[in-house]
Amino acid sequence: MPWNPPVIRGWINYRVDDLDALLAQLAAAGVWIDPKREDASYGRFAWIKDCDGNRVELWQPLEG
Repeated sequence: MPWNPPVIRGWINYRVDDLDALLAQLAAAGVWIDPKREDASYGRFAWIKDCDGNRVELWQPLEG
């Protein structure tokens, strides 16, 4: 049986000023938030799903 990779329609990345505050607001509004977080040398990341089920990346760049 051949392997069929998933179709990726695109990726949206929003640059945010305060990731923790935004995630708190989104959680209060009932938005699905991925429990995974990532801290990289160039910023912090989290992921949500929009109302159509598309995955959206939120990025807070490091200060400096």
